Amino acid sequence: MRSLAPGIKLITSFSRDSWYRFFILLLTFVFYTTYHLSRKPISIVKSQLHRNCSNVIHPADLNITDNDTWCDWAPFDQNNYRNLFGVLDNCFLVAYAIGMFFSGIFGERLPLRYYLSSGMILSGIFTALFGLGFYWQIHSLWYYCLVQALNGLVQTTGWPAVVACVGNWFGKGKRGLIMGVWNSHTSVGNILGSLIAGVYVSSAWGLSFIVPGIIIAVAGVICFLFLVESKSHLRLEGNVLLYACGLNEEIFSANTSTAVETVEDHTEAISFCGALRIPGVVEFSLCLLFAKLVSYTFLYWLPLYIANVAHFDPKEAGDLSTLFDVGGIVDKQNKLKKNFFFFFVCISSSALFEPAGMLLWCGALVNGPYALITTAVSADLGTHECLRGNSRALSTVTAIIDGTGSIGAAVGPLLAGLISPTGWNNVFYMLIAADVLACLVRLKADVSCPGHVILYGASCYNTTNF
Repeated sequence: MRSLAPGIKLITSFSRDSWYRFFILLLTFVFYTTYHLSRKPISIVKSQLHRNCSNVIHPADLNITDNDTWCDWAPFDQNNYRNLFGVLDNCFLVAYAIGMFFSGIFGERLPLRYYLSSGMILSGIFTALFGLGFYWQIHSLWYYCLVQALNGLVQTTGWPAVVACVGNWFGKGKRGLIMGVWNSHTSVGNILGSLIAGVYVSSAWGLSFIVPGIIIAVAGVICFLFLVESKSHLRLEGNVLLYACGLNEEIFSANTSTAVETVEDHTEAISFCGALRIPGVVEFSLCLLFAKLVSYTFLYWLPLYIANVAHFDPKEAGDLSTLFDVGGIVDKQNKLKKNFFFFFVCISSSALFEPAGMLLWCGALVNGPYALITTAVSADLGTHECLRGNSRALSTVTAIIDGTGSIGAAVGPLLAGLISPTGWNNVFYMLIAADVLACLVRLKADVSCPGHVILYGASCYNTTNF
């Protein structure tokens, strides 16, 4: 008796709905990977924009008037180049933080497929424009600041949209584990962005931005062609297609309007103030602020730190910095009660960061709580029981939490730019202080539910459950 091949049996064992879930999970993973891929080049290129020119062999036909800065890219050839890098980072991050609070509101009211695809295409354009400054020989700080600010605004389309899509397709039961693994897209994007930028940084740093810009723009086109926002949209569009083909006409008899109405969500989108009143939103927003301050300081300054302290060239520094993100992939936990341990050990890890081997360890501990708050916690809070079934709060809640965290993401690199001239050790003291504050705010989140219970995700459970 003949039997089906094992591979075919495996494929057919999954339902149609399971395949759609996997497809959406894969698509959103790729989409947000490209977002982080396009953010990473600036940290790699910094060490190329300002170098130690005494160690660089200059062309024979170049008339050198200043041996200290002849190889640097103006306006970053001045002694205050670290402050200028901090300004450049903040043009992106401040715009991102401000835009994020509005992005969730738009995400609840606009089709996610259009919103996400247009944001990715615009992000690709602005990322490429930064790189084109190399070929157009632009040396104006205002140009690069403007491009960074506009890029920061359009990149706010990404996170609320992808979290809302995943939240629509997956229930609370498996959300912690699924989103914990899925959230590795941030680290994967950072690694790919570092490697791609490192290929071109020493020869033509403009391509370090142009190539990632093209990649995210192409992903935006794919998003427009293939993304399905929720199961209800799939059922509705499937019924319309059947009707257009003349199939199952009985489905669209007198009960057509009723059938369509059952898959539509008529609840009103939640207001900004209403989202803030959801238990846990404020506490976890502040916790993410300090966690993201630490994470983004490493994201934007780690390659330059390695290049300055270990005297690596820009490509080697960029490649070595990916170990921090590799550690972030390894540590994707789904138990929020471990956050205390994460933050506590990360305090000591920041103080002992000098050995290169601490890159993996510190990357895991920094990205663990950060990943949980931005994924599983945001999704649970956005579907809190107090909403009484209103599913249109997910994008707004996600935007509030990530927007508050983005304030920390803006402050961290700015402080690093101001403090680093006094010594890199002082930068790590600042990061330790941020970790301590994150622990304190996390403690406040644990006691925010009344009756001696701790907040796990968005629901209150008795402490005996743990």
